[in-house]
Amino acid sequence: MKTQNPGGATDSLRATLLVSCRDRTGLVAALSDFVFRNGGNIIDADQHAELETGLFFMRLVWDLARFQLDRRGIDAGLADLERRFGLSFDLSYSDRRPRVAVFASRAPHCLYDLMLSHQLGELHGDLVLVVSNHDDLRPIAGHFGVRFEHVPVSADDKSPAESAQQALLRETDIDVVVLARYMQILSPAFVTSWSGRIINIHHSFLPAFVGARPYHQAKARGVKIIGATAHYVTSDLDQGPIIDQDVCRVSHRDEVSDLAQKGRELERQVLTRAVRLHLDRRVLISENRTIVFG
Repeated sequence: MKTQNPGGATDSLRATLLVSCRDRTGLVAALSDFVFRNGGNIIDADQHAELETGLFFMRLVWDLARFQLDRRGIDAGLADLERRFGLSFDLSYSDRRPRVAVFASRAPHCLYDLMLSHQLGELHGDLVLVVSNHDDLRPIAGHFGVRFEHVPVSADDKSPAESAQQALLRETDIDVVVLARYMQILSPAFVTSWSGRIINIHHSFLPAFVGARPYHQAKARGVKIIGATAHYVTSDLDQGPIIDQDVCRVSHRDEVSDLAQKGRELERQVLTRAVRLHLDRRVLISENRTIVFG
């Protein structure tokens, strides 16, 4: 069984399993034995057990070229392990590429980076839709051959816009929504319907400098580092589980414009990294935090 990647190379079909449960003896052995016993070849395995919480997390990737079970059989085998060990699992296959929609407003830098990563075949998913409350970024989507939809948002009532957005996401069979400096707050109902599937970029090393004019705030405070944070969106604004962060050093010599430039560089890098991690099935959400497998 083979699948073709965007760059043209042929890779064996793979299964990726994410597991979380209470830690107990024999978990790693049982999961590894399930793959071995059915003729699979483990390509990557990473696990983490926490003494403080007693929780266990694992990411297991195996080659299906000679695997003896079909997908129904794999589901049945994992269901048996679920009963035996009380585990929760998420299973995905490499021939089903996640479909991505990007919400953006007027700032282009994060959108550009995602588009370029997708064009180079580095995103591990298909970026199929850009939705914006302004029309400014339409030429960027057009340049990369991606569908662009302008959905204006009224400050008085956002529900018509969100209904239109939800319809677009259903129409295009979207798996994950990326907020690339989308300057609108999504309603709790929208967020709940996409729980664990909306990724946002925040212009600071959270939780500092929330709200408007963050670089003016940073300049006024005389900060020595600035940062960016990519996180899953929850109904608690900018408080969702963190996927990736980065910082850079600044000084009193940096003007607000310098801080903003450095911040934009961090934002686009951190957001694209976070999206790649999510699409490559390397992130497990545990309450309000993440386990990110390297």
